[in-house]
Amino acid sequence: MISRRNLVAGIGAGMASAAASRAMAQSFPFKPNQRYPDPAVEILDPSFAKYRLYSSTLEQVATGLRWAEGPAYFPEGGYLLFSDIPNNRIMKYSEKDGSLSVFRSPANFANGNTRDRQGRLVTCEHSVTRRITRTEKNGKITVLADNFEGKRLNAPNDIVVKSDDTIWFTDPVFGIAGEWEGFKAKREQDNTNVFRIGTDGKLTAVITDLVNPNGLAFSPDEKKLYVVEWKGTPSRSIWSYDVNPDGSVRNKSKLIDAADQGSLDGFRVDRDGNLWCGWGSNGALQSEPVDVNGRKVYQLKGRSEDLDGVMVFNPQGKPLGFIRLPERCENLTFGGPKNNRLYMASCHSIYALYVDAHGAT
Repeated sequence: MISRRNLVAGIGAGMASAAASRAMAQSFPFKPNQRYPDPAVEILDPSFAKYRLYSSTLEQVATGLRWAEGPAYFPEGGYLLFSDIPNNRIMKYSEKDGSLSVFRSPANFANGNTRDRQGRLVTCEHSVTRRITRTEKNGKITVLADNFEGKRLNAPNDIVVKSDDTIWFTDPVFGIAGEWEGFKAKREQDNTNVFRIGTDGKLTAVITDLVNPNGLAFSPDEKKLYVVEWKGTPSRSIWSYDVNPDGSVRNKSKLIDAADQGSLDGFRVDRDGNLWCGWGSNGALQSEPVDVNGRKVYQLKGRSEDLDGVMVFNPQGKPLGFIRLPERCENLTFGGPKNNRLYMASCHSIYALYVDAHGAT
């Protein structure tokens, strides 16, 4: 029997979810595919077929966001935390009841989030504070890093925790370069580095020669570190490094090139070493305008609707599959009780898809 108290609580939760989902942004309708297998899951190489669940379809689990980023899954509570950067908040999606709520606001324009080995939230505060924080189990916020060699960090972007409890993050300038993902501010660091926070709290610049590094992840055995470079080469790329026992890296080599149309952002690695990469248009324009209704218009190289989604590569950088989304995917993570539900942060919405792959932990 449903009590009045439970009914009122349920209505309140629904209203809070609805308010959170439509606050300060557009909500978009989504119609899932009716047939199996879902045509949104495209097999580019026969080896990808084993990762597609025949009777699983793409779902939209949240919408009403301005720029969704930094998804992190917490199995203890069965929920996903993610950033809505321009709205300066961290959101919470509950698998238990499907509710969407505000976890933290303001959030210092948080971008990347991750869960450490003790189940705590670790966050890249992208602007204003420009720091790495950890949220303790009692809710207290601990500052892990906010400067390097006496100068403020740029705009911490994406973050990962290694099995030895060291924390690795990228530090491009996006959060201080303009007024969209934070507040425009003076850059103090000479480089846009990849940093490592040791278990002793020491901050080390591990990689110093990438121009605006973005997403990063380790191979399943943690012998390789992969990092997206947003600029510095003609196209966005993922660089691969061998990881030394002392935490330094060597043998830089290009693993993936997004070519002149695609755009890499955040990504995750599964237990087989495949890279599941957020994908979309990089905004590059054609060299010559075309006539559109009597106007000369410079159009994009490639159509966004053909590029938006998740591209999957094997450990050698070969494309295996593509998950087509109605929005550009910025970042993603594996979650769910069995670690086989792919959550995709995609502009205004969060999409989910059960796959026959599991996130490397």
